[in-house]
Amino acid sequence: MLYDVQMTVNGQAVSGKVEARTLLAQFIREHLRLTGTHVGCDTTQCGCCVVHVDGVAMKSCTMLAVQAEGKAITTIEGLAAEDGTLHPMQQAFRDHHGLQCGFCTPGMVMMGVDIARRLPGADEKTVRHQLEGNICRCTGYQGIVEAIIDGSAKINAVRS
Repeated sequence: MLYDVQMTVNGQAVSGKVEARTLLAQFIREHLRLTGTHVGCDTTQCGCCVVHVDGVAMKSCTMLAVQAEGKAITTIEGLAAEDGTLHPMQQAFRDHHGLQCGFCTPGMVMMGVDIARRLPGADEKTVRHQLEGNICRCTGYQGIVEAIIDGSAKINAVRS
């Protein structure tokens, strides 16, 4: 049986027909062709699939597409400005070499934006604790942590 789902993804209304078991990550990647959201483990342990659901970081492999009905989803593709200008967190990852192979990067960036929203001014220890659900297999954590601290400072300076 197929279910109709409607949601807003990166500011655009989208809809589709999905099986009840379709994960939000699958819907994003396979139905919408937004492949920046990665799936690395299928067991909610790696964090590569983090998106924002109504402004809150969520592992999209733990949520069914039907549960996202009517919600606002932001993926990594939705962060940069329309003219291509990087989001402050994306720029911080670039500046601090917060990526190596890049597979974990979308989830790390999305988690970084969430940390900046929830914990402005977070120190290194706090950022490391908040990232415990995100795995970088290349062990690029120092650059990632530095990027999140810098990106958070830039995001929160704009808010002030």
